[in-house]
Amino acid sequence: MLSDFLTELPLVAILRGLRPEAAEAVGFALVEAGFRIIEVPLNSPEPFRSIETLARTMPSDVLVGAGTVLDVEQVDGIKDVGGKLVVMPHADLDVIRRAKEHRMVCTPGVATPTEAFAALKAGADGIKIFPAEGIPPNVVKAWRAVLPKDSIVLPVGGIKPDNMKPYVDAGANGFGLGSALFTPAMSVEEVARNARAFASAWRDLRSS
Repeated sequence: MLSDFLTELPLVAILRGLRPEAAEAVGFALVEAGFRIIEVPLNSPEPFRSIETLARTMPSDVLVGAGTVLDVEQVDGIKDVGGKLVVMPHADLDVIRRAKEHRMVCTPGVATPTEAFAALKAGADGIKIFPAEGIPPNVVKAWRAVLPKDSIVLPVGGIKPDNMKPYVDAGANGFGLGSALFTPAMSVEEVARNARAFASAWRDLRSS
């Protein structure tokens, strides 16, 4: 279940642009900082190689998979290399259903309550509010008033350590993190430093 991987640190590492030769080192840097969900968008170089490497080398309590999944054939490809997570920028119900047929975790992107309810009905494990820059915390709060109480809500897009609190106050369960955490130009040390900063900011939020 998605919630199992969100207990300690509900932050999803989105490694857009990751190259296969860097996958293991970057993955371990994230795991050391406390991350337990790693996503490689399929518009990265050789994404299936990176996913296969991460699935093979990361600890068993780390959920590895793909983002920017656009069709059911890609879901099959992710499963074939050991990935167990399907993340989408949209809410294609066929993709959600295929992921659930394979018993994979699926978090589709939604931008309206209509999409959110349809995705959850199709079996989505959580919803990715995307892009978060265009869906402010007051909107998330309004959604929370009508969504099922156990729904997992993860804003994605423009999230930084210093802007998480308003979304958490509005009912967000965690976040997907992109370029503020990782870009292909960053060294492993930079990624590790960013990961620790996000982890620290989250823990400070929960203790305040």
